[in-house]
This record gives sequence, C-alpha cells and structure tokens, in this order.
Amino acid sequence: MSRRLASLALAVAMSAALTAGACAPRYAPSDYALAQPAGPYRLASGDRLRVIVFGQDNLSNIYAVDGSGKIAMPLIGSVEAQGRTTLQLEKAIEAKLRGGFLREPKVSVEVDTYRPFFVLGEVTNSGQFPYVHGMTVQTAVAIAGGFTPRGQRAYAEVTRQVEDQLVTASVPITYAVQPGDTIVIKERWF
Repeated sequence: MSRRLASLALAVAMSAALTAGACAPRYAPSDYALAQPAGPYRLASGDRLRVIVFGQDNLSNIYAVDGSGKIAMPLIGSVEAQGRTTLQLEKAIEAKLRGGFLREPKVSVEVDTYRPFFVLGEVTNSGQFPYVHGMTVQTAVAIAGGFTPRGQRAYAEVTRQVEDQLVTASVPITYAVQPGDTIVIKERWF
C-alpha cells in the first residue's frame, strides 16, 4: 500500500511541477542578453539615410541601403553601408569624394527611416511595421493592433541578426526592439 501511495504522490508532484512550469515565463536573462546590441546602431538593408554633402546640394539626398548593403551616390557610385555606423559611413563617403572630386568634403549621415520590424503570431494585425526609436515588444504589439484573446502577454520570441547570425530568444514584453527584429507572440495555454 505504501508503494502505491508513494507512486501516487510522485505522480501528483510531477503534475504540479509541470503545471507550474507551464504558467511561468519562459525567459532567462542570459537568453535575451545575448541578443542585446553592443555599441552604436549598425546600418543594414532597408535603412533610408539622409546624406548631406556640405556645399554640394546635388549630392545631398536620401539614399536607401539596397539588398547588397550599399548606397549608390552620384559621382562616386556604390558605397558599402552594411554593418557600418553612420560615422563610419560619413568617413567612407568623404574618402571617396576626396579621391578626385572634392578637395575637403564634409559629409553628414543620419538615419531618415529605420528598417521595419515584423510582428507575427497572436496579434490582431501581424505584418511589417515602421520602427520607432525606443520601442519595446509591448509597444510593437500595440502598433500591431494588440494581443488576440489567446496571445501570451508575459513574453515573446524575438529574432535578431547578431554578428552575421540569427539569434532567437524568449524575452519579457518590456524588452527593447531594434530595427529588423521579428517578434512572435505565442499562444497561451490557460
């Protein structure tokens, strides 16, 4: 009889542990810390940049970073933008302009429009949305029309490009979103 009681107690304990585990958030600081960007913003395909060449109105314009990670400017042609900061891109454009076109070029580069982010899963309107600086998963969900009745409200899965590889992590809804992120809101079970 005691062996039967022990088996029953073990089954009840395992069931309680599984139920408690299913209700708990599924993120750990080490998971989402890995996906945190280090350092300044890096440019990538989909960003639109305002490039100002001082004293050269015909070169100053808004340029899109194309699929190959470059911008195409008059006179100097393609300039690699992928993975660079705006300051690094300024220096690269100045160097190309100095190579036979302008004596002392002064260039300013700023992000005009960030590449979009994506929201999928249990939201009212999944899709692609324009990035707004300083947003969190929660504000991204609000932009996507809010959670469906079955949407998990405590955490989300965020996929981000980190050093040439995609990293997916389970994060709290207060986690900062970056341009290009894909956010997946899972279905809750209870």
